[in-house]
Amino acid sequence: MNLFRNFLFVFAFTIQIAFVYGQEKFAVKGFCVAAPQPESLDSFIDFTKTQLAPNGINTLVLRVDYQYAYESRPELRGENPLSKEQVKKLVNACKNLGIEIIPQVNLLGHQSWHSKATKLIEVYPEFDETPNIQLPEKYEWPNEDGLYCKSYCPLHPDVHEVVFDLVDEITEVFEAKAFHAGMDEVFYLAHDDCPRCNGQDPAKLFANEVRKISDHLQEQDKRLWIWGDRLIDGVETGIGMWEASMNNTARAIDMIPKSVVICDWHYEKAYPTPAIFAMKGFDVIACPWRKPEVAEDQVKMISDFKANSTKKMTSHFLGTMHTYWSSAERFMEELENPPNNEGEGHISAVDTFKAMCESIAEMEGSTNEN
Repeated sequence: MNLFRNFLFVFAFTIQIAFVYGQEKFAVKGFCVAAPQPESLDSFIDFTKTQLAPNGINTLVLRVDYQYAYESRPELRGENPLSKEQVKKLVNACKNLGIEIIPQVNLLGHQSWHSKATKLIEVYPEFDETPNIQLPEKYEWPNEDGLYCKSYCPLHPDVHEVVFDLVDEITEVFEAKAFHAGMDEVFYLAHDDCPRCNGQDPAKLFANEVRKISDHLQEQDKRLWIWGDRLIDGVETGIGMWEASMNNTARAIDMIPKSVVICDWHYEKAYPTPAIFAMKGFDVIACPWRKPEVAEDQVKMISDFKANSTKKMTSHFLGTMHTYWSSAERFMEELENPPNNEGEGHISAVDTFKAMCESIAEMEGSTNEN
């Protein structure tokens, strides 16, 4: 009888330890990058095999936007898009590696870049939130119009019929369980130029758009991911207008579904804002870019949050995701031939990716040793 009791005690203790240490591990070890060009697809698949999987990456947010040969909306195909067969080749390769692909199409904001409109408002100019603001021949920031990127009008009666066709097709072809809608750096919203949005509450407009997209995805048992900057008060936190909001959208944090996954990007410092999202009931991922020390600090921060939170809160800290804001081809090239820019203020996206992966491995390794 005593032997049996001892067995039960050891078994229960083992389960408890496994649970605690399992909670310490990152559910998301991510990498976000632009979709590769068709001619680079084989190299990119090799990159997933030789770099992403061996470094523990289990989540790939692929910024597809209009670089897919859409069948539902062929007018929105970009130049040199990936074919359905090419996407399936990538999907199958990632499946075999245990990497989940989450496709991204920028919704609401980022409907232009410098002097070029995206396909959406190029083909459907009536969706433009600010039709009277023209894209300049030579883009400079700051400018009199406050133009960073164009937005589509979330209240246009036809916009969702179009963008949801893209969402449905891209999630289907990628066999995705989630979709990333971007929605960062939305500066044009409730603009005086817009006959529908003028005078509206920016927080409600932003929240309603998030909810509309999330509800659409939920109907198909898919989950919405977005960037988190518009949900952080840039004044109260002192973070400012880029990595947080100073255009009155932050109150939307209390108006959107808790099922939305927040990708909380900060590139200069590891601001502790993931705690804000977790305390509001959201799953959150910390996202670095080009400073290795920031990636290391974010990994430690998420680990510390998990270790020092309640059981309910712990599960909200999903992990970290490296973000890269140039082409997949350039990242692969820099990985093979790293630029020599060591020293104080060291900036390197490739080194930041390595620092994030190494920090996660060290953190999980030390957890396992304990």
